[in-house]
Amino acid sequence: MKKIATIITTLFLSTFLFAQTTWKADPMHSKLTFSTVHNGISDIAGLFKTFEISAITTKTDFSDAVFELSTDVASINTEVEMRDKHLRSEEFFDVEKYPKMNFKSTTIQKTAKDKYKLTGQLTLHGITKPVVITMWYRGTIENPQSKAPTAGFKFSTIIKRSDFNIGPKFPAPMISDEVKIKADSEFIKQ
Repeated sequence: MKKIATIITTLFLSTFLFAQTTWKADPMHSKLTFSTVHNGISDIAGLFKTFEISAITTKTDFSDAVFELSTDVASINTEVEMRDKHLRSEEFFDVEKYPKMNFKSTTIQKTAKDKYKLTGQLTLHGITKPVVITMWYRGTIENPQSKAPTAGFKFSTIIKRSDFNIGPKFPAPMISDEVKIKADSEFIKQ
């Protein structure tokens, strides 16, 4: 009897593990951007050139997916080298001490057709805080060139730089405390 129970348990776990699929963002078709308001009158945008996003799911609509993001903060690019160097410095991101920004989702909740709310932990500048990310699952296709299953997503959130102690010497009228973050990604099934 114990043997049968062990075999059934093993088969169940094997089926569960094999049913999980891993998806990774295609760096050639993905972008991680941000924007802030400067002096209360204009948006300043930038991006992180180096990042990885992955998802593990058992469902084709990603309604049970766990998403993870890892970003090389030193890859920040606002198209102004002087500003980028300043953002990498101790006054802002302090990339020597805190080289990575990481996010891992802990829950996913469907809010509308193909729309979800991801809740998770964001670690930035040595501080970990809960954040909520809006996710739009744009569908899955077979990529015409690679023939690989490819899924499209748009992620967006707003964080406060004061929550992560970034640029505390620069008041909100100069640089908005709220920072909009957006990622557009094509994920390839692994």
